[in-house]
Amino acid sequence: MHNLEKAQAEYENFIHQFQSVIISTVNTQGVPNASYAPFVMDESKNIYIYVSELSTHTQNLSANPRVSVMLIEDEGKTEQIFARCRLTFDCMATLIERQTDAWQEIVYQFQARFGEIIDILRDLADFRIFQLTPQQGRFVTGFGAAYSISNENLSQLKHITRT
Repeated sequence: MHNLEKAQAEYENFIHQFQSVIISTVNTQGVPNASYAPFVMDESKNIYIYVSELSTHTQNLSANPRVSVMLIEDEGKTEQIFARCRLTFDCMATLIERQTDAWQEIVYQFQARFGEIIDILRDLADFRIFQLTPQQGRFVTGFGAAYSISNENLSQLKHITRT
């Protein structure tokens, strides 16, 4: 199998190995914050997070919709700590209004994936759902094995090479 084809197959499987995503946001003064959130993803690779407005990252998303997300291979499973397999997306965040059809559908997906805890979160007025829409991305599988992902086709990798 060609390296790009192998990376493409890894990419298609990689996302499904995770239940939570690392998120990086900034506040209005430009101070960064790293956190995480459980997520669901749709067929277009939009990522949905269900977070409390009391958290720093939610306040940051409300003030600045730019967010970076990362999925990264478990340290205990990596062969080389300096070259962990990882996927990053630069995204724009959009609040999904409560009790809309879209909100109901996404809550249903969270319920199917995470179970009873969603019954509790659904009734908490401070919890918000954000849609994180990827603008571009990068998938790294090891040394010299980095691939760009364009928002024109989030399912297609392009090998990054020196020019």
